[in-house]
Order: sequence, then C-alpha cells, then structure tokens
Amino acid sequence: MRILFMGTPDFAVPTLKTLIESRHEVLGVVTQPDKPKGRGGKMQFSPVKEAALEDRIPVYQPGRVSDEAFLFELRQMYPDVIVVAAFGQILSKEVLELPEYGCINVHASLLPKLRGAAPIQWSVIDGDRESGITIMQMNEGLDTGDILLSKRYELKEKETGGSLFETLSKMGGSLVLEVLDQMEQGTLHPVPQKEEEHTYAKMLKKSTGEMDFTKSALALERLIRGLNPWPSAYTYLNGKMLKIWEAAVVSEESLSEEEVKKAPGTILSVKKDYFLIRAGAGALKVLDVQLEGKKRMAAEAFLRGCMLTEDTVLGKDQE
Repeated sequence: MRILFMGTPDFAVPTLKTLIESRHEVLGVVTQPDKPKGRGGKMQFSPVKEAALEDRIPVYQPGRVSDEAFLFELRQMYPDVIVVAAFGQILSKEVLELPEYGCINVHASLLPKLRGAAPIQWSVIDGDRESGITIMQMNEGLDTGDILLSKRYELKEKETGGSLFETLSKMGGSLVLEVLDQMEQGTLHPVPQKEEEHTYAKMLKKSTGEMDFTKSALALERLIRGLNPWPSAYTYLNGKMLKIWEAAVVSEESLSEEEVKKAPGTILSVKKDYFLIRAGAGALKVLDVQLEGKKRMAAEAFLRGCMLTEDTVLGKDQE
C-alpha cells in the first residue's frame, strides 16, 4: 500500500520504522514544524523528522495540514491510507476522506477509555490494571472513530509513565501492519465505540505535578509514577521545589496515633535512607528526590546533605 505517515514525538518513531521496513511504500512523512530550543534558539527537528531523514523519506511540515497549498501536494501523492501517530494537529474532513482507506490512528489506550492528549500518564495515575494500543479509523471527533484492532497490556506494579510509553510505542507498528493486511483482504470488522464508556485524558501541564497532600498516599504514589519522567511530581521545601521521583505507600493502619493526628504534608519521621510525609490517608515513604538546582538522588544521599526535621510542613503555602 502507498502510505503517508503523520507523527511528531518519540512515541511515533517505532511505528514509522516498522512501516519503512515493511513491504509497504512510505510516500512521505508529515510532522510538526521545527521549533527553537534552548537559550541559543537553535531549531530542533522532531524525532519523527529525524527518523524519516535517516531513511531518506520526504518530509513535509505544514503549519496546518488543512492549508490549501499542502492539500494540493497531498492530492498529488495519491496515498492509499494515512497512518497517524501522535501527530499534534486536527485533520479536516477533506484530509480524512482523501485516501481510499481513509486515515487510521495509533492511540495509546483501550478506546473508548482515555481519549485525548495524555492517555499513557493518566492510565498510571488512575491506577489502571491494563492499558494497550488501539488502531482507530479516524473521523472528525476526538478519538471517537471505529475501533479496527486493539491489543492489551497489563501494567507492572511499579509502572511509570516513561516505562509504559516505551512499551506501548513498540506495540503500535505490528498492530498497524495487521490492520493494513486486513484492509487489503477486505476482512476488517470496524467496531463502533460505546460512547457511554468513554473517559478523557486531559493534557498535562507542569502544574499537574504539584502534590496535594490531602489526597491519599496511594493516589500520590500513582501521581509520582505517572508523571515520571515528565512533568514530574513535586512539592516545596523551604521555598525550593522538591521533585519526588520514587516513593512507597505506608498504610493508615501502620501509623501511630500521634502520626495520624498530624496535618497532611507534615514530615512524620526522618530515617537514614527515607523520610515519611503524612497524606490524607496513610503516608508516603520517600525514596528518591531532586531538590531545585541539584541532581536527582536517593533519599539517603539527600538526607546526608539536608537537615530535614520532623514536623516540617511541605508545600507552596509553607514557603
């Protein structure tokens, strides 16, 4: 099949590589325009652009795929299908209907659960037992198209947003190839999504990671894992941002009567290689941190250089 690929970040690269190495023809890659990065403002290629150039695949970077100038180019390519993976732009009806087989999307959740921008991180934060990849026939809605094929993945106990990202990104390519085979054979059986079962994975912001210690230790520990490596979970210690990279849950029943009475965000105890923070229910056993301006380190190393004391209260309001 003649394929046009649309994608931008790291997540999309394994799918692109799989298509390039397959029997299909990748006509070109459409990705977001280059962006300046760092103090020098040097223009940076997207990971998908870098991968495409390595294999000498033509790259297109329209500001908007619905611009008439790009639509003219698109019509000249005559793609049989457009494969989309984390592209970052909304496709117009004209683009969706241009290829014979339409546009298919590689989505990192088991639709209709977790439609939207950040399904991987929210799957961990929400405490899901499983996630997966869905190949969807795109329509004009937000991740509302028919399900063509899906594959499940059981989350590990200490799954992070980063580890789940890596796993799911590698699953997309082979699933797309299965869908393309079935398209050619006429054996696809699209399944409409059950609208009443959908949930939404809202876009992540830096502020998503600010820890609210009135929440349970279980919820906070999931937040820490879900936002690792970005945007990270954090609080404040003496006015400085303190990122928490790893923690364990201490149950409410394990706390003393005195500890239970402490306000959320209070440091309950400081040991050699960890410290405990009171949560709305239970406590967080902090194992790995990063103080503003410092490198990430184990709590043991952090505590050797930081005079942390019991009854210190963490949070922005305590600056």
